[in-house]
Amino acid sequence: MNLESVTTALGQVSLTLIVIAAIVVVLEGFLYLLLVKLVKTKYAVPIMLVAPAALGLLVLIGYPLLWELNVSFTNMSLRNFKNPGFLGLDQGMFVGFENYIQVFTEPVLKLTGFWQIFAQTILWTFINVFFHVSLGMALALMLNRKMRGKGIYRALIVLPWAIPQVIALLVWRTEYNFEYGAVNQLLGMIGLGPYPWLSDPFWNFAAMVITNVWLGVPFMMVIILGGLQSISNDFYEAAEIDGASARQAFRNITLPLLRPVLTPAIILGTVWTFNNINVPFFINQNELETSDILVTALFRQAFQYNRYGDAAAFAFVIFLLLLAFTV
Repeated sequence: MNLESVTTALGQVSLTLIVIAAIVVVLEGFLYLLLVKLVKTKYAVPIMLVAPAALGLLVLIGYPLLWELNVSFTNMSLRNFKNPGFLGLDQGMFVGFENYIQVFTEPVLKLTGFWQIFAQTILWTFINVFFHVSLGMALALMLNRKMRGKGIYRALIVLPWAIPQVIALLVWRTEYNFEYGAVNQLLGMIGLGPYPWLSDPFWNFAAMVITNVWLGVPFMMVIILGGLQSISNDFYEAAEIDGASARQAFRNITLPLLRPVLTPAIILGTVWTFNNINVPFFINQNELETSDILVTALFRQAFQYNRYGDAAAFAFVIFLLLLAFTV
């Protein structure tokens, strides 16, 4: 990359920022005149503060979502690669709900259909979220006690979450190598293995789970630890006076008071795990269909098989599944 290309790129970025700033200024000026001078509403300031973000979400999320929905009703592919327009009607690309029907009736990958991949995704999500919450809870309870070197332990536990994920996954994939990977070498020291982590369907899925648990536990631990530290010790002192055991205090005090923190954390963790393309994509380097989940199957359909209409319908089905879960 030479100096000229860097200068050109910086110029384009600067121009983009200037245009965005100008749009925000015009929008705020219009809202000020409308809400403060004409309507004179007491909600003028909140609306003015939210408006730029709402406009940004509408442009960056709303428009692509509508375009995806539009493409999902066409037969757009690498062989038929042209602007479909509105539903592909002008280009003769309109296929109705055919793409949506094919999502459920034909293989999404080369051999595997939607329902098998959906079951794999549910299994993947459940196992990971279970270990994220259980191990995160155990570590948070441990770090919530008085102990020496608590800050050091906390930093070491959070480290997997702080490392750039792509770098961490490339390292993990190397360590899963059958011949010279550190995982099989360590297992060999205790008389186990070697295991084909990258080529066998079962062991590859296990490798994906181990890696994602290592990456996801720190986040859940930090969230739960924050919730634990917000619980007053007065509750535990009263329970101790009443003769409650540690298990009873955990069940009747800790869990109920953690629910407002734990519930959104579990929902976020479920959605993130369901949509996590990084771990399956990097660890499943042999493209085993038994290790694919919905988002990796979507990636292969769009960017390896180049079936854009089918992929758009598939993506919208995934979106509706997540929308139904979160709502």
